Amino acid sequence: MADAALETRHDSAMTAEKAARFPRTARLLRHADFERVYKQGRRHFSASMTVFYWVRPERDGDSETSAKKPPAPQGLRVGFTVGRALGGAVQRNRVKRRLREAVRLSGLPGGVAADVVINPKKSLLTTDFSVVLGEVTRAFAVIEQKLSQQAAERTGADRTIDRKPGNRKPEAGSR
Repeated sequence: MADAALETRHDSAMTAEKAARFPRTARLLRHADFERVYKQGRRHFSASMTVFYWVRPERDGDSETSAKKPPAPQGLRVGFTVGRALGGAVQRNRVKRRLREAVRLSGLPGGVAADVVINPKKSLLTTDFSVVLGEVTRAFAVIEQKLSQQAAERTGADRTIDRKPGNRKPEAGSR
């Protein structure tokens, strides 16, 4: 009788787990997207992982090609690369499951449209999950802060461009 109660609880836990999955819209799936993040993006280092990130450019809504393409995803899209140096398939899959859960629990910031690739180090295999969760949360906070600063600098730079061309030197009377 105790076994039946355990099975019932296990089944109910499975349905709750399915509702809390890592959504497909938040995943980085294509090889070209991973390559773009590595080649054009920036890096954030922590004790047990390296996080690569790249700001996705905004699409223009007026072009004819945008009607054929699906709408640009909002917020962060996250991908994971776990190399064979971390161990066999069992260890690599365990690392990916831990990272996916840490990303899901940390809550993806929706204010920044960027692609993120998390590349774990071997030390992640023995690191406590609460530490991994803290590192992922901190990495997302740093990424959001840096990207919002870049956006503010771009809008500030757009305002200062209103100078007259050829007027780069200060006036002679100002010395």
